[in-house]
Amino acid sequence: MKAPSAPIVVGVDGSTSALTAVTWAAQECARHRVPLRLVHAYVLPTRGYPEVILTGNEIRQAIESLGRDKLEEATAAARAAAPDVEVTTEIVCCGSTALLIEESKSARLVVVGSQGLGTVTGMLVGSTALALAAHGKSPVIVVRGTAVPDGPVVVGVDGSPTSEAALAFAFETASMRSAQLTVVMCWQDFMVESAYTASRFTVDWGQVEADERRLLAQRLAGWQEKYPDVQVHPVVVRDRPVRALMRYGAEAQLVVVGSHGHGGFAGMLLGSTSQALVYNAPCPLAIVRPD
Repeated sequence: MKAPSAPIVVGVDGSTSALTAVTWAAQECARHRVPLRLVHAYVLPTRGYPEVILTGNEIRQAIESLGRDKLEEATAAARAAAPDVEVTTEIVCCGSTALLIEESKSARLVVVGSQGLGTVTGMLVGSTALALAAHGKSPVIVVRGTAVPDGPVVVGVDGSPTSEAALAFAFETASMRSAQLTVVMCWQDFMVESAYTASRFTVDWGQVEADERRLLAQRLAGWQEKYPDVQVHPVVVRDRPVRALMRYGAEAQLVVVGSHGHGGFAGMLLGSTSQALVYNAPCPLAIVRPD
């Protein structure tokens, strides 16, 4: 259980994408009335620079100076977005993924941008988000795409414990933002055939959909009692989770998924749905691990 005052942590690398993530996080801190923590990781070069003569200490000082400049720029962006939010910074010599995983142990959220400095770094941002989703201790936010300010929060569910955690996060977020909540549950022919032990030619697909709707309504009942202020729109669709969430996310302010779901094809697996959305979500994405 995280402390109520646990900070929101943002990884800063000097990119425009990271500054966008800082702005998003600062505004979220204002909603939750929690501090913002900006962290920057650097690694010392393993190869020399033949054109200059520098000592190891001078190289470290130069790299740390650049890091502090990036953190100062990020701090200015945070204060412009949310002047009353407390901001702290730290620069650490280690890998960025390792730093953010460690930070996640005491963070409310860990936030990263969708692209870094250069193509390779941009790919690493996605890898970092997925590593955080797999090994971190807090929800991960990837700030990408375009959030629709008055749009709903969209959450994908599949009945797994992880999707229950995503549902809890989505309800709290929708309540905090005074937003509507769209709950998307997908089913596909090959998913339900084994459950019904029947061929696709004898299954009553209309009945299957009705059963899925009833199950979703039962799953949502307790959450709606806990968050009566949240207007919920349950959606049951015969589609692939990624495609459905991309469609509904195009009009959303946030998409929420679990870090992984049921095994096999039936679940939202880390590396399938979550991975696809890390790189392609049309708006900011939250990946939530079970408690």
